[in-house]
Amino acid sequence: MTVLGLLVAFIARSSGGALRRVDGVLEVAGGWPAQLLRWGFPFIGAVAAITLGHVVLGVSWDALTASRTHERAHVRQFERWGVLLLLLYPLAGLLAWLRGGHPYRDNVFECEARAAEGMASCKPTPPRI
Repeated sequence: MTVLGLLVAFIARSSGGALRRVDGVLEVAGGWPAQLLRWGFPFIGAVAAITLGHVVLGVSWDALTASRTHERAHVRQFERWGVLLLLLYPLAGLLAWLRGGHPYRDNVFECEARAAEGMASCKPTPPRI
């Protein structure tokens, strides 16, 4: 996943973005990928940052700083699950939705990242009847 992240970092850098290394993670702000983050994703909407292995892409340096703890939890998830996380993450969102929750907010991987920030983790959603 880091290789994919590096490819996107290269695209960001060549389209006006900037790079820096923080605690062994490459952070990328701006460029074309940042515009995609602003446009958003299904079920999520616009996001400030996204993690691909040991690369974190953000809309700005401020967004990267503000989301650092959250995104580092995703870095650890990639370390644990590797490329399999690309399958597990959407499956966890589907499972959350099937249980009556929100595919993003109630996704176990997002709950873990919010817990790392010290925010309230997810409450189990009762199954739909």
